[in-house]
Amino acid sequence: MATTTYLDRFLEPMTDALTPEVARVIADLRVDPETEAEVQRLRERANEGTLTSEEEAAYRDFVEAADVISIIQSKARRFLARHSS
Repeated sequence: MATTTYLDRFLEPMTDALTPEVARVIADLRVDPETEAEVQRLRERANEGTLTSEEEAAYRDFVEAADVISIIQSKARRFLARHSS
């Protein structure tokens, strides 16, 4: 949890660069269907305990990236809420 707190604080200055248009794009980011299918496959293998070390690294990378994107999207949504007309 401390990592998220530090990451959240580290990314806070980014909100100064947001515009409503950019914030909407960030808030609406979604994983493409091909990536989602691959992540689902990795998730299932992880739950089964059958990931190779390469798959485990790829899955960990995805989870870490998703955490960062989630924080950035949260900041974008808060920006939009504060700047809505």
